[in-house]
Amino acid sequence: MIHKTAVIDPKAKVSSNVKIGPYTIVGPHVEIDDDVEIQSHVNITGHTIIGKNNKIYPMASIGSDPQDLKYKNEKTTLMIGVNNTIREHVTINTGTIQGGGITKVGNNNLFMIGAHIAHDCIIGNDIVMANNSAAAGHAEIEDFVIIGAKCGIQQFTRIGKMAMIGGMTGVSRDVIPYGLSTGNRNSLDGINVIGLRRDKVQNKEIIGLTEAYKEIFKSKNLSENLSKLNGKFKDNILVKEVLEFINKDKKRPICTPYSN
Repeated sequence: MIHKTAVIDPKAKVSSNVKIGPYTIVGPHVEIDDDVEIQSHVNITGHTIIGKNNKIYPMASIGSDPQDLKYKNEKTTLMIGVNNTIREHVTINTGTIQGGGITKVGNNNLFMIGAHIAHDCIIGNDIVMANNSAAAGHAEIEDFVIIGAKCGIQQFTRIGKMAMIGGMTGVSRDVIPYGLSTGNRNSLDGINVIGLRRDKVQNKEIIGLTEAYKEIFKSKNLSENLSKLNGKFKDNILVKEVLEFINKDKKRPICTPYSN
């Protein structure tokens, strides 16, 4: 059902069972799949593809131009997966040519009021971004991450799987999978044990990860600490993920307990 005051460009591809509320605007290059609910006063523009069963609340701005001075009206894209909840005043921008041309949002995410996802971000699945948190351009957030209210995530920063970021944290260093991070400029506060238990991870694996954490960060010399592991935790899948994350992009600073 489309409200009579909604403005839908005739070139837009909107499935027949999509609900669109009053005064919402949908641009010509937008594609909206089945069972999407878009409430009042939403603006959806750009080359934006929205998957099934998303719910978008009033005043959200989806697919607007990237906030990047290098952007010169090139054709770039925003892709949103399925089953996401996008609350009031959320803003999600399309990509830039320099960043690959696409912003990606996965599935089953909750973006609370005022959250912002900038150009070229890669957002995974089952993520919670609390009120007024913001991910700057090119940030990568892996699955099951929780980001507290009013967090600022610096451009190009990576946040690993099931990490938890405390409210009002300034994230300028990459956060390892399963890490807890807080601070005006983020430091590492341990392992997200509660999140792992909720995900029904075996205690043996959690204990192994906790022991590895102590070894990896036992001093400020991260490279030396890693070299001394000598395959000690090779059978622990959680530790393997952490080590792969650290080694994937050695140009990026890794958040440590000594970061502040």
